[in-house]
Amino acid sequence: MPAISLDNTITLALSVRDRHVSAEWYEKHLGFQLLMHIDEAGWSEMSTKTDGVTLGLGEQADPNPGNTVPVFGVADIAVARAALEAEDVRFDGETETIEGMVSTATFYDPDGNALMLAQDLTK
Repeated sequence: MPAISLDNTITLALSVRDRHVSAEWYEKHLGFQLLMHIDEAGWSEMSTKTDGVTLGLGEQADPNPGNTVPVFGVADIAVARAALEAEDVRFDGETETIEGMVSTATFYDPDGNALMLAQDLTK
């Protein structure tokens, strides 16, 4: 049994040049719906056709295609991170928080693939 409690949601985070253009593309071609643009964070989210799966668009000047980061929702990021760190899972820096919105922490699997934990702070 894993030491952390996932909340049955996952966000697939993609790096894109222009979140607004990308959101329109995903809406037009795949029928996804825009949930939010968070301009101060350079982030947009879209609902997909799959329950519990969200597409996240992170704006970068020079995105790296093919670099998708699965973002796993957790109820308590501090507890989840501590449990993974106790198992020697490597994290990339500190947990980042956008007050009233989300806390995130990036970590790596044994092959160096980036994964992320996220706690929704709007609930």
